[in-house]
Amino acid sequence: MAGGWARDGAVSEQIEASISDELARMQAQKQPVGESLTHCAECEEPIPEKRRLARPGVKLCLDCQQERDGAFKARGGVNRRGSKDSQLK
Repeated sequence: MAGGWARDGAVSEQIEASISDELARMQAQKQPVGESLTHCAECEEPIPEKRRLARPGVKLCLDCQQERDGAFKARGGVNRRGSKDSQLK
């Protein structure tokens, strides 16, 4: 039920493509390797055993990891089909 010049299903295809791209980006991120540290590499607080078992190769405590994950990382946007919404941003 797309309007204008878009064919039927074009919006759904664009949403699916965006989701697939984001999933691929997330899977490509580096995962920790090796043995988990017993103490955080940044603040030297003990890393709970449950965290070390849940995430093999973990190097940071939960607080430091959340702080690092929350840091702003600029990513270039993708204008897939020159949609009106993407041109307004």
